[in-house]
Order: sequence, then structure tokens, then C-alpha cells
Amino acid sequence: MDKHARQFAIKEVIASSEVSSQDDLRHALRKRGFNVTQSTLSRDMRELGVSWVTAGEKGRYVFQPLASEADILRPFVGTQVLSIEANQSVIVIRTLPACANVVGEFIDAERHQDIIGTIAGDNALLVIPRSEKKTKHVVEFLKTKLNQGRQ
Repeated sequence: MDKHARQFAIKEVIASSEVSSQDDLRHALRKRGFNVTQSTLSRDMRELGVSWVTAGEKGRYVFQPLASEADILRPFVGTQVLSIEANQSVIVIRTLPACANVVGEFIDAERHQDIIGTIAGDNALLVIPRSEKKTKHVVEFLKTKLNQGRQ
């Protein structure tokens, strides 16, 4: 079985149960058809950003965020945006073809308190502000955040 499948299984096991030792993780992987050595498991865990945390007398493995989703997407989104237009209640962002989902994911990852949500098509994104009073503020926020990606 290949490395990607094995690492995906590691993610699933750690995310779905409390794994308190590499031996426990090896046994769980063996049940899924992955017979790994301790050195391979250690290397996979390091590559995946797995670390040990303690909680009282017990400890377990968890994933450490390597970078936020917004940080990962930031360099790409600015170049994909063609225009931002708004009326009193909604904001429409036009993007290059097939790019609206990436821009929408970036905006959602920012978790701005004045944005209820986004709906993406192929090359257009609808941004829904919390209220009409917030629309202008949200447009300015979007222009600032999306222009950062162009730098």
C-alpha cells in the first residue's frame, strides 16, 4: 500500500480515537491492512504534523495545524478576483473561470463576524453580509483581504 493511503489512515485513526502510543497506532493501522515499522510510523507522523499532548495523567497524539487555511490560500486568491460589486444587501465577486470556490473558501476561512456565508459558482461568488448596514464594511474588508494576495 502506498504512502498516501497509509498517511490518510493515520489521520483517520488519530482523528477518530484517542491514540496514546505509537504501538496503539501501529495496531490500529494493522487492522486496516497497514503493517508499518516504528521508524516509518515516526517519519509519517512527523510529516503529518502529529504531536503528543498531555491532559492530566493521560496523553494522546493530535494534529498541530501547520498553517491556517486562509494563510495557505492567501497567495492565490488576489490574482483570481476580477471585480467586486455590491448593492445594499449582497456582494458579488467575479473571478477567473473555476476560481470562485477557492476565493469563497478563503473568505469563509477568515470567519469575519459580519459575513453570514458565501455561495460560489464557477466564476462568481455571492457574499452575504450579516445586515444591510454591514455591507459597505464587508466590501472594504474583502477588498483589503483580496488585494493582499496580489502582493
